Amino acid sequence: MTKRTTAKYKIDRRMGENIWGRAKSPVNKREYGPGQHGQRRKNKLSDFGTQLRAKQKLKGYYGDLTEKQFKKIYGEAARVKGDTGEMLIGLLERRLDAVVYRAKFVPTIFAARQFVNHGHVTVNGKRVNIASYRVKEGDVIAVRDRSKQLAIVLEAVASAERDVPDYLEVDHSKLTATFVRTPGLGDVPYAVQMEPNLVVEYYAKN
Repeated sequence: MTKRTTAKYKIDRRMGENIWGRAKSPVNKREYGPGQHGQRRKNKLSDFGTQLRAKQKLKGYYGDLTEKQFKKIYGEAARVKGDTGEMLIGLLERRLDAVVYRAKFVPTIFAARQFVNHGHVTVNGKRVNIASYRVKEGDVIAVRDRSKQLAIVLEAVASAERDVPDYLEVDHSKLTATFVRTPGLGDVPYAVQMEPNLVVEYYAKN
């Protein structure tokens, strides 16, 4: 396992929330943080703490992106005219690993990153192995023929744990997905509440 693959359980426990809505999340059994001090009573968070937590949760959800990666995406969102929080969500959902995860080609966002990096995915017929590759409306994302019988793919497609959002058109018989449109916050099927407005406040003050 990679460091980030094993980190998904730590992220859930650190946040105290099952952020991906997975049945195996340790938060389903215990809602306190990891480590010997995890059960201490939580103090009320300051405004800064609330904003930082919102940033950590959103950053962690997309495969525990590095601060440099996440801040770069935020910077792009801030430069576009419109609601920065909504733009941020749209840019995150246009990442190729996010699309592969949303299409249910693999079970987790961590697996999606590895799946893309190992060359199992094409965009408009061309192999792309960069997880942060940004898809555009109308792009067709597909699992390569030689990868369609991988156990991780078959298990993900058969899973009833989550649904495919309507901004993707997915054909699981062919293992293809068309990115129909860039979603807003209300379109994204997060298992817990995400607050990109607090992320915007965090970066505006820091």
